[in-house]
Amino acid sequence: MVQKHTTARFKVAGEHFEILVYPDPALQFKLGKSLDLSEILVTETVFSEVSKGLRASSDKLHSVFETDDVLKIAETILQKGELQLTTEQRRRLIDDKKKQIISIISRNCVDPRTGAPHPPTRVKQAMAQIRIVIDPFKDAEEQAKQVIEDLRPILPIKTEHIRIAIKIPADYAAQSIGTVKEFGTITNEEWQSDGSWVAIIEMPGGLRSSFLEKIGKITRGNIQSKIL
Repeated sequence: MVQKHTTARFKVAGEHFEILVYPDPALQFKLGKSLDLSEILVTETVFSEVSKGLRASSDKLHSVFETDDVLKIAETILQKGELQLTTEQRRRLIDDKKKQIISIISRNCVDPRTGAPHPPTRVKQAMAQIRIVIDPFKDAEEQAKQVIEDLRPILPIKTEHIRIAIKIPADYAAQSIGTVKEFGTITNEEWQSDGSWVAIIEMPGGLRSSFLEKIGKITRGNIQSKIL
């Protein structure tokens, strides 16, 4: 059964405020989508406790929010407060966040024994062996840092950034630059007298193989590269 409504809560200055919202629009708003508050609120009421039907007093609203405008208060509660996710929303958000974390680790980390990146499948299997709590709203990059530390006892892992020098012939240079930028940061570049492009790129170590493979296809193998 689809859950028809849920609660958003906000605690501040020792006071507790709640609003009743439709789950999906509320989540979209929480994640940054611009929506009319009328599409989100089940009722234009601010409660001190939704489950008991207790409304927050006008005095308390003015004291904390400096207004009793329900829509303005609801916007603050949604932006700064805690949205009670439905079971399906939580599962979906955690799955998506976990995929982001796995991708970050696979891109940025290598096996120190071989220097090769850990494939996403290997990272996923290792994460399944230990208890990792994923926060659906916390930044994936920040969570990945902790997950890497948690994985060290069971997975040889090293965070690595590399510098690669490349030289691409004139016939392929212009069409290659955009792809190069997708993989890393160009720290130095120079156009040669013959029209070829020479550059130094800094990137996560885990991207090296896929970078060279993709650039190799664009240039039809006409590329010179060197790990610095």
